[in-house]
Amino acid sequence: MPHILVTDDDATTRQMVRGILKKHGYTVSAACDGVAALKAIRKKKFDLVLLDIWMPKMTGLGLLGSLTGEAHMPKIIVMTSDKTPETLLNALRGRVYQFLTKPFDAETLHGVVENALSTHPATPPIEVLSAKPHWVELLVPCERSVVNRVQSFLNLLETDLPTDVMEKVGYAFRELLNNAIEWGGHLDPNLKVRISYIRTSKLLMYRLDDPGPGFKLEELKHAAINNPEDDPLAHAQAREEKGLRPGGLGLLLTKQMVDELVYNEARNEVVLIKYL
Repeated sequence: MPHILVTDDDATTRQMVRGILKKHGYTVSAACDGVAALKAIRKKKFDLVLLDIWMPKMTGLGLLGSLTGEAHMPKIIVMTSDKTPETLLNALRGRVYQFLTKPFDAETLHGVVENALSTHPATPPIEVLSAKPHWVELLVPCERSVVNRVQSFLNLLETDLPTDVMEKVGYAFRELLNNAIEWGGHLDPNLKVRISYIRTSKLLMYRLDDPGPGFKLEELKHAAINNPEDDPLAHAQAREEKGLRPGGLGLLLTKQMVDELVYNEARNEVVLIKYL
């Protein structure tokens, strides 16, 4: 049974989180500050740590720094109400697996914990190449679980945007990242997709560079974007013949969600732009 450490200086939060996790059968320990958490991690092998950022004696960021180079690095989920880009980016540099924004409910907590524990421990971490609020650059392994992790983090940088803009950009980014991981990287976690997030006062831009050779748009007969005008369901038959799951609407819908979608010549790099 996985062993989880909950660290938070607020006793009510610790008790609430421990209670929820114990109901699901997890073994749970607790620490009230960063120093106690660090001692516990070095003494016992935890599978997962739920980490608050602002704690006495040692902050969550300080704890992350102290764990650098440790022989055993547990997966870490940051629990915080601090959504400032600097805090989030510093935590991401500490190889945080996921972010959980306070306050959260029992269902959300359990879902994030289950997701973290179900991912293979050997999956390569997300690498942070740039950690400026206006320019974030990441290298992410070609593994499906990384999509939710990256999107949940980047969503925290966009909370000032209108909900409809966040939803449209989120859908487009998710579709492109899934394609890059599945078709470009063939779900090989040793291969990486390079993601750039650029934010100015006038636009939001994502650039994705996948490790594949690219593709020819005209050859994607299984994608709705290539349907003849007089046959809007042609792609469905093509997908059935190829034995593919139902779908194929992703690229077509993505183009409708953003203002510009630009590919390089090989089509293994793509830029999406949403004007603000």
